[in-house]
Amino acid sequence: MTTAAAVSDVLVSAESAVVGRRIFEGAKKLTRAALVGLGVMILSAPVVAAQSPVKAARIGVLAGGTASTQAVGLEAFRQGLNELGYVEGRNIVIEYRYAEGKPERLPALAAELARLKIDLILTAGDHGVRAAKQASQTIPIVAALAGDMVGPGYVASLARPGGNITGLTTLQSELSAKRLELLKTAFPKVSRVAILGNPNNADNVAGFKESEVAARALRIQLLPLDVRRADDLEGAFLAALRARVDALIAIGDALLLSYRARIIDFAAKNRLPAMYGSEDYMDAGGLMFYGPNVADMYRRAATYVDKILKGAKPGDLPIEQPTKYELVINLKTARALGLTIPQSMLLRADRVIE
Repeated sequence: MTTAAAVSDVLVSAESAVVGRRIFEGAKKLTRAALVGLGVMILSAPVVAAQSPVKAARIGVLAGGTASTQAVGLEAFRQGLNELGYVEGRNIVIEYRYAEGKPERLPALAAELARLKIDLILTAGDHGVRAAKQASQTIPIVAALAGDMVGPGYVASLARPGGNITGLTTLQSELSAKRLELLKTAFPKVSRVAILGNPNNADNVAGFKESEVAARALRIQLLPLDVRRADDLEGAFLAALRARVDALIAIGDALLLSYRARIIDFAAKNRLPAMYGSEDYMDAGGLMFYGPNVADMYRRAATYVDKILKGAKPGDLPIEQPTKYELVINLKTARALGLTIPQSMLLRADRVIE
């Protein structure tokens, strides 16, 4: 081999060594970068987990009526939740169960909700509270509106309920006496009044007792008409006709409310002045209503739900009373029945339906 060729081989070998070192160094850098990237992924994994969506709370709604009869209250409840940052389907799930005017279905529906391991039950009325309490002694229960919760033993007191129930009371018994008084004020000649009520509803029973006290003072004779199921309605109507009553009161009850069209139709056909225990009767053509604003109470019930989901114990949350009572008069219905509403009553009304 010549000297020139030897020099050339040396240069090629040196160049190959340099290239080899560069490849090795590049590989080391690549490996180091991959390891650093892998480390970043490992270290950041807990952060990603911490930022994952929070599990949505599950609320069970136990309703005695139908989706339509409960629509106003439940829409107000959802609005109340939205105002507090809860969005149905995003951070809160609501399971709806309707008894459809059949109180006997409520215990089974309440038990079904309890099996779903929900975080809370929202209900209303004596039947609903009773069924929810029988279904669970531990799941928090919020009553959007209920009558006497102390008498039946649902809670220890309004100030400190104890147990797993809280919410809002309608003071149903006191309202019954007031409705009778307003009916007499609007129609002074009324002397025999039929009262439709559900004897299986503790609120209705307490309300009738208060009405009896008011009736004696107003010199009114009361005719109790018990309606435990839909089949009892016709018999109750016949009894009212036989007794020749001159007015009608329907106490607030999910069963009665479900058949409000039949009750209103009976009053209209017989030209009976009627007072109702739920504002839903008014939009169906009822004559008069006096009671709390149901939408307002359901909206306020959302605040109880919020507090309980944030850790408050239902037994420590005082039961609230209505802050607003409304007198609603349907003047259109009055004209159709040939009844005259005194101007003084119209002025007292919070809403007059023309």
